[in-house]
Amino acid sequence: MRILHTMLRVGDLDRAISFYQDVLGMRLLRRSDNEQYQYTLAFMGYDDMAHSTVLELTYNWGVNSYDLGGAFGHIAIEVDNVYAACEKIKSLGGVISREPGPVKGGTTEIAFVKDPDGYAIELIQAKED
Repeated sequence: MRILHTMLRVGDLDRAISFYQDVLGMRLLRRSDNEQYQYTLAFMGYDDMAHSTVLELTYNWGVNSYDLGGAFGHIAIEVDNVYAACEKIKSLGGVISREPGPVKGGTTEIAFVKDPDGYAIELIQAKED
């Protein structure tokens, strides 16, 4: 068994694809429309769907915003350099909601970014081998 994907409902699919592609460096792996039930799916990731967990962006036609809910936490992405990643994200118009630094009570370097729909994305500094 393995985790296949995490799904987020988004209010503007093109804006969300642009953020995950242009700001976080993912690739659009697959996009499909469902005319009968009026939704579009876009799968984003760093590797193909057969070899990695991906992000499924779901746009329900005509719905432009959602309440994020109190149970959802965040998506975590490992980065080579959390400080450089934050600078790049800022330069591309991304919003850093927690500047990079050590996690409270530990030494792991983290930061948080907000996507255009307000979802939290944790950037985690890769551990040196």
